[in-house]
Amino acid sequence: MNIILFDGICNFCNSSVNFIMARDYKNKFKFAALQSEAGQELTRKLNIDTKKLDSIILIKDNRYYARSSAVILIAKELGFPWNLLYIFIIIPPFIRNISYNIIARYRYKWFGKRESCRVPTAAEREKFL
Repeated sequence: MNIILFDGICNFCNSSVNFIMARDYKNKFKFAALQSEAGQELTRKLNIDTKKLDSIILIKDNRYYARSSAVILIAKELGFPWNLLYIFIIIPPFIRNISYNIIARYRYKWFGKRESCRVPTAAEREKFL
């Protein structure tokens, strides 16, 4: 199972989760906010440093991927045309993460944030841990 951990109070992050859920036709992903009990348990289990909650994290096969690596691997699982983004995996992460880090740094300023973590709708509940 692929698990996506995201910043539950970030509007951009929540929009990204909506985007992924709408295209996850084969139900390959489950979701958890980094701030949730499930998210905190997974980060402890995998020794993920959560001092910075500015990264999307993909947990796949008991390994985790962050930042642009997570985004590219998620896109690969979504099928055509999103899987074409996988070509960017050949670019070293320190280069790929430049634009990712800029968006992460300013995401609250540009997109806003919520008062509390996202609460899944009844239809979405099975997708969340």
